[in-house]
Amino acid sequence: MSTSLLYRARAYDTPHDPFTEAATEPGFRYDDDLGLVVSDDGVITARGPFSAVAPAHPDAAVIDLRAGILLPGLVDTHVHFPQVRVIGALGMPLLEWLEKCALPEEQHLASRAYAETIANEFVAGLIAAGTTTSLVFGSHYASAVDALFAEAARFGLRVTSGLVVSDRMLPEPLLTTPERAHAEAMELASRWHGTGRARYAVTPRFSLSASDPVLAACAAVMADLDGAFFTSHVNENPAEVTTVAGQFPDRSDYCDTYDHHGLLDARAVLAHNVHPTGAELEVLAARRTAIAHCPSSNSALGSGLFPLREHVAAGVPVALGCDVGAGTGFSLFKEGLQAYFVQRLLGPVGLPLAPAHLLHLSTSAGAAALGLSDVIGDFEVGKDFDAICLRPPAGTALDIGLRHAGSPDEALGKVFALAGDADVADVWVGGVQIASGGFVRALRPGR
Repeated sequence: MSTSLLYRARAYDTPHDPFTEAATEPGFRYDDDLGLVVSDDGVITARGPFSAVAPAHPDAAVIDLRAGILLPGLVDTHVHFPQVRVIGALGMPLLEWLEKCALPEEQHLASRAYAETIANEFVAGLIAAGTTTSLVFGSHYASAVDALFAEAARFGLRVTSGLVVSDRMLPEPLLTTPERAHAEAMELASRWHGTGRARYAVTPRFSLSASDPVLAACAAVMADLDGAFFTSHVNENPAEVTTVAGQFPDRSDYCDTYDHHGLLDARAVLAHNVHPTGAELEVLAARRTAIAHCPSSNSALGSGLFPLREHVAAGVPVALGCDVGAGTGFSLFKEGLQAYFVQRLLGPVGLPLAPAHLLHLSTSAGAAALGLSDVIGDFEVGKDFDAICLRPPAGTALDIGLRHAGSPDEALGKVFALAGDADVADVWVGGVQIASGGFVRALRPGR
């Protein structure tokens, strides 16, 4: 007997990149009465107008979501697990913020019990924001990274993460050696890489705190671990960029500190890149390395305004990251709005963004950056049903705006201008509903 479900919804997605020259207006796909058939293993097996899909699947139970708006699950390409409790520390540039806020908090994760509590808070934050897939900057402590993977697995989230490694410029408890960095990474990966929806990411904090021997150890992990990802930071803050240049006098630029070790390819995502050179953009494009654009963090720390037009012109893939905790929350709707603001503030050198661009950056672009385009990112047949349903509380600005929107494009713009965690009513990962009406449901018991 079929156990398929037939979802009936007003739905948006971006199966085609709206940044390409061939893109047509409005850049997104919208269905006012979509039928999506989802199999019992969570895969979309049919889509089309509900009036056509329903008769072809008479045994499927119908879930009517037309009171809300259905979107693909959001994809965050840069978010820090240990920094949940330092969100909102304002008024400092990057290096001062790290010294006074982030690094003291990160040392607390040496305690497994504390790390488990933070993992609980972190995963809850992702789910509340509608983030179903994320590239997570882990912890300097292997036991804490283990706690993160375990908590994400409880809810079936798609998490790519790993041990953060550094051997200089940080408090001593956060430092490691190249040998230990390699050994602990391989041990963690043996437990989690490819287990369920977890994947391992090799993660030097940034070249400022990772010497050539540590970066070489990272390259060794990448060579030893099939399918691993690489992530770090690059060109975030002018003072950071200047310091890195002094530390690596034999490298042509910041990107070259990673590229020298063969760390940049299509399975690499670098956060920020607010201050790139033209040569770096050429390298990133050639390697197909993606950039995680984190606009609220860049603004909060005064790091600068992201040159999106230059990235797109060079062919560098770009997606969104919330960058908690310098970023001011988990919501990718807010990040999308901030990305829009940044490009407006750049004036003629900015790249004007429409609602379709914001949805693409929040979903399918992230899926592509994480090598998951064949699995998630839109509502194409054959992909997993990762989705969120927005149902704003009655009388809120978003509720009023959606009821009076004059077009699908206008409605989607209001979503990014006004939506927040309180509007995310339902969350599915792989066809399994893990949140509904403010309640979350784990797939397995807690610790």
